[in-house]
Amino acid sequence: MKYTLFKLSFLLLLIAACSKKDGSSSNSEPTDDDLQGPISRPSSGYGADGSYKVAEINFPNTEYPGTQVTIFYPAGITTARPTIFYSHPYGGEDKEYNRGLFDFIAKKGYVVVFVPYPTTDSSIDHRYLTLWTGFTKAAADYPNIIDTKKVGFMGHSFGGGASIGLSYKAFTEKGWGQDGRFLFTMAPWYSYQITPSQLASFPANTKMITQVYDEDNVNDHRLAIDIFKNINIANAEKDFYYLKSSTVAGYKYTTEHNLPNSRSAYDAYDYYGVYRLLDALIDYSFNNNQAAKNVALGNGSAEQVTMPGYKGELMAPLEVTDNPSPKYSQSRYLFQCNSSDNPRIANCN
Repeated sequence: MKYTLFKLSFLLLLIAACSKKDGSSSNSEPTDDDLQGPISRPSSGYGADGSYKVAEINFPNTEYPGTQVTIFYPAGITTARPTIFYSHPYGGEDKEYNRGLFDFIAKKGYVVVFVPYPTTDSSIDHRYLTLWTGFTKAAADYPNIIDTKKVGFMGHSFGGGASIGLSYKAFTEKGWGQDGRFLFTMAPWYSYQITPSQLASFPANTKMITQVYDEDNVNDHRLAIDIFKNINIANAEKDFYYLKSSTVAGYKYTTEHNLPNSRSAYDAYDYYGVYRLLDALIDYSFNNNQAAKNVALGNGSAEQVTMPGYKGELMAPLEVTDNPSPKYSQSRYLFQCNSSDNPRIANCN
């Protein structure tokens, strides 16, 4: 790997990830006061906050000494719940970076496992091992909380790429997700530890959402397109989302690489562009709710693509397709598809 470029880009992303627009920091659950822009959170339906309070369990992260794995779960539950295993982006190893997402999942009655991995002085294989070790230890040690029969793998950037190989391993070696499984990848980086034959034999009962963001100039959209087109999931059970920026009442809803997060630009795109769709994907994957499918995997339905507004000004609708193609040249991106660092470089054209 071209380590100098990798390290410099990581440092830039880390700085961006750890600051808010107003320069402040947060160590508590995001509230309406934290939500930027004129559009409020959904008050009902998919994307609206659930009724559970959020509890946490932390235990030592053996592959990354000095850090902890966190399990976010609904307080007071008496039976194991469907679980999302989340792989964070470079520089996102502080759970506060995306606490809004984790709290949202737990409030809705589900569990999410967060495993920090090192972003410097570590190999890609060791990062994958760190995630895998944390996920499997959480499942083994807390079977009263984590239901491995219904699982989702969700990831952003490096974590988005990692979620493909990690989920395949969990589904095929561990048998996780036998009663429901899904993938939700956001602006994914290169995907390692997944062979073409494994991708072609991916468990076909998996549901999938892939998202890319128009203003992202970090990860080439071709990386997401390659996996989406070659994974063994029928078009009826997967959708590719393209999110564009919007300006409403003078506030610009950006679609940069750091969407979603709770540290900067925490706004309606987090709730309507990510949380709402995840909420519906969970309901469809685990409960076979067809109304939920129409929101999460609606093949461009109005319920899926329509975004909210303020005083008659609407956000840009989501673009959804089963046959995505890149909108920009590779030169736009820091991590290009045709880089020698990409183990799937043969699929770039």
